[in-house]
Amino acid sequence: MDLATLLDQVGRPCTKFEAGGFRPTNEVEESWLGRVSHFLPEEDVPSDKHGNRMMELGQLYLPAIPHVPASLSEVSLLTAFISPEFEGDSDLMEGCFEIREYREIDELLRKESKDGETGLKPFPLRPELIEADHPVWDGGGLTSEQEDAFLALERSKKISNYYDVTSHVYDHKIGGYPSFCQSGVDLHPHEFVFQVSSDAKIQLNVIDNGSLTFWRHPELGSWKLYYDFY
Repeated sequence: MDLATLLDQVGRPCTKFEAGGFRPTNEVEESWLGRVSHFLPEEDVPSDKHGNRMMELGQLYLPAIPHVPASLSEVSLLTAFISPEFEGDSDLMEGCFEIREYREIDELLRKESKDGETGLKPFPLRPELIEADHPVWDGGGLTSEQEDAFLALERSKKISNYYDVTSHVYDHKIGGYPSFCQSGVDLHPHEFVFQVSSDAKIQLNVIDNGSLTFWRHPELGSWKLYYDFY
């Protein structure tokens, strides 16, 4: 298999986010990290399974984002909360995060948290469309046949190595592939949707410079959280 065909097979579009660097509008149609500003009247910041107030991880206004996964095509606003304490293992994070989906935003109300109460430093997000995000090599989304094809290209000296001919977005993003630090996992039938990476600007460090990856069941709408770190 030639290189162009391989890259076309494995490349997925995604939206990369840069935190801060511009003046926010503070409207609901703006995406943020470290802040959730809109809720239904009966909603508030949730508590984790230990009774602790969760951190406001952020909110994504999907119609203004250039690429989102197809399973979220009917969702307008996504908000995310996470426990202030990691459980030491992703399998133990059930009850320590919450994702809320809103198809309509007309009934949402603005509820601002006090300074320092969100748990992170809030910044608005600037989206950037990335045409092709490629998986990390070790368990990040390549089939065995695709791995063999890349290795064959290396042996024939047509490429020097996998990472010289591919690119991967390690930053905050929606869509594309997760940024595994260790060997990757497959949470099928849940699909990878978005990730929030360690970022000194928003004062988030996932254990040791890791990433939070969020996965959604395309039919049931249930969510899973997986994280790893270096």
